[in-house]
Amino acid sequence: MNESGTELQKHAMDTWQVIKNRFGLISLCFILIFAAAAVLTYIMPRKYRGHVEMTIERITEGISVFANNRSDSTGFSPEYLKTQFETITKPTTLYPVIEKLELAKRWELPSRQAALAKLRANLETQSMLRSDFVTIDYYDPDAQLAATIANEVAKSYMEQRKNIEHEKKLKALAVLEQKINDQEGLRAQAQLRAQEAKRKAGIVGEWVMGGGNSLSPGSEIRTAEEGLQQTREQMLMQADQEKMTLQTEIDQIGKLSPDELIEQASGLKLENASIATMTAKMQELKVARQGLTNEGRGNRHPQVLSVDSQIEEYKRLILAEATSHIKGLQNRLDGAKKKRESLEKWNGDAKKEIMGMQALYNEYKSAKDEVTQLDNIIVNLRTRNLEEKVGADLVKSPATIYSEAEPEGKPAKPNVPLHLALGGVLGVMFGLGLAFFLEYMDTTVKNLDDVEGYLGVPVLAVVPKDVGVLHRSSGFNPDAEAYRILRTNIEFNRKTPEANCLSVVSGGAGEGKSTTMVNLAYVCAQGGYNVLLIDADLRRPSLHTHFDVSHATGLTNYLTTDIRLEDVVLRTQVENLFFLPSGLLPADSAGLLNSQRMVDLIADVKSRFDLVLIDSPPILGVSDASVLANLADMTMIVVQHRKLPRHMLMRVKQNVENVGGKVVGVVLNNVDLRSDAQYQYYTSYYTYYSPTNSPNGGQGGKTRRRKVKAETTAPALGSPHAVSRLDGDDVF
Repeated sequence: MNESGTELQKHAMDTWQVIKNRFGLISLCFILIFAAAAVLTYIMPRKYRGHVEMTIERITEGISVFANNRSDSTGFSPEYLKTQFETITKPTTLYPVIEKLELAKRWELPSRQAALAKLRANLETQSMLRSDFVTIDYYDPDAQLAATIANEVAKSYMEQRKNIEHEKKLKALAVLEQKINDQEGLRAQAQLRAQEAKRKAGIVGEWVMGGGNSLSPGSEIRTAEEGLQQTREQMLMQADQEKMTLQTEIDQIGKLSPDELIEQASGLKLENASIATMTAKMQELKVARQGLTNEGRGNRHPQVLSVDSQIEEYKRLILAEATSHIKGLQNRLDGAKKKRESLEKWNGDAKKEIMGMQALYNEYKSAKDEVTQLDNIIVNLRTRNLEEKVGADLVKSPATIYSEAEPEGKPAKPNVPLHLALGGVLGVMFGLGLAFFLEYMDTTVKNLDDVEGYLGVPVLAVVPKDVGVLHRSSGFNPDAEAYRILRTNIEFNRKTPEANCLSVVSGGAGEGKSTTMVNLAYVCAQGGYNVLLIDADLRRPSLHTHFDVSHATGLTNYLTTDIRLEDVVLRTQVENLFFLPSGLLPADSAGLLNSQRMVDLIADVKSRFDLVLIDSPPILGVSDASVLANLADMTMIVVQHRKLPRHMLMRVKQNVENVGGKVVGVVLNNVDLRSDAQYQYYTSYYTYYSPTNSPNGGQGGKTRRRKVKAETTAPALGSPHAVSRLDGDDVF
């Protein structure tokens, strides 16, 4: 499993552990809140429900003037539905219901405002998600009244909305009629302007270019004068064309030489028709001359000279005719220029006159177009006005009721199963929340990680809850294994074999320190070690009660008198276990323990016994434990599970170290194995050494052999000293 999975599993186990530890508190919270929910449900008044289901219809927002802009949709949005949904609970909807049913009188309330408050308190409305459906629920002890009020609320909403829509249409119609009057006034003004412009322009009749109706907006009005102007323009264009043609022809002929002119004379548009005949004759003479030349006649031959003279004559005649034609073209060009100048002057004067009248024509035309447009607008407005007047009396129903309220046979409130379920869930949630809150606020030692993390010392053993005194029990006792583990861990953690004196301290009273010492001494004695148990708690000694002996003579007697050690040390019923009681309680116990006599006593018993265990008073209450921690080789702290706060535990260790003591480890005492499953690993000996598991049979035997093997591999707590047997009747 990866690290994240392991961490998640750890958190899950911690959460489950908190629930197990606080299960009683969680159960108590559940029972109390569930019982409170049951009592409240029982005493709540029974109310019947009036239930109405309806849909809110879409209604056109307003009046559209032009039919092509009209739409039957309102843009029905969630905001619109929410607005209509909230309208159901408004006073304008509910006051008519109160007055119609006389609810203030029926409920014996002083005013209709009080009736409105009561009506709202019992009225519930709900809109369906992504739907136009709306439900209206009213709750009342009277089933018939609940159904009646629910139906009346739905009807009142429909009536109020219908009135609002009707008033909106009437207001819109009034605005529409006012617009019609305004447009008619504008049309009358436009007609007056058109008549005045027509009179000023002197227009008697008018025609539309291209035909059509002169009243259509955009049509072009043309007069007879404008027709003449167009003719003059055409004549001027023809004069320009003639001038250009003549000029072009003259320019082309002027570029020709006399010979080229003679050669191309037949292509010119000459007025003399004999030019073509002469040109043909001249060509025939040229052919004849060529024939004579080919026959061998020279240029001076009479026949050749005769032909040449004839060709020259024809050339002279053709050239003379071409020259005459060019002069004629020039005369025609001069005439065309004069004609154009005359036409241009005539057309310019006429155009000035027409342009003077054009402004009047345009003014008239603009007024005529405006009248036509206003007529169209007025027609549309009157048509829409007529349609809306008819529609105002036929307002669409603002809602459709699909299910009217009817008296129900059983109360709808309180919902007993729901209330009990909510009470149970709330009880569990409150219990869990309180459990985790207390767990968060609880700073006591909860697990091994707390001890080792804050103190930096190992946990030597985990002792289960309700462990008794081992030497008083008979037969098999699995609790002894915890102290065997403690014995082994102490042996591992002491520095030298000579460090065999161990003081046991705790932060406060009642943490099981004395029981832990007695059981540890018993287990060590069973292992064959000579053990001395010293009760140095000179404030509230309790070790003597575990052995049923008196503490009248003991440690204090030895420290204050010259009595022998053999006279105060008692042999217990447990073999190899000896006990030194506290003796009579002194006035200054700390001073008595912090004496040379006590130092000598510790040195003496260390040489006589394999293990010396010293019981101390709580270290945070008195200074005796600090003195003993200084005298002993090691100090073991006994911590009761979930009792001592972490900061106090750190103070315990700090007090021991401040006097030069060495904390060998911590015993976590009084652990509830049933709720703290994380300690199962440390207390697995309960199954290993269970009487039901035979040493030689099945899995239990296999497990036992494994444990015994582990036990034998640990170093034995053997005696590093030669035990000296003291003389005496009742000791050793």
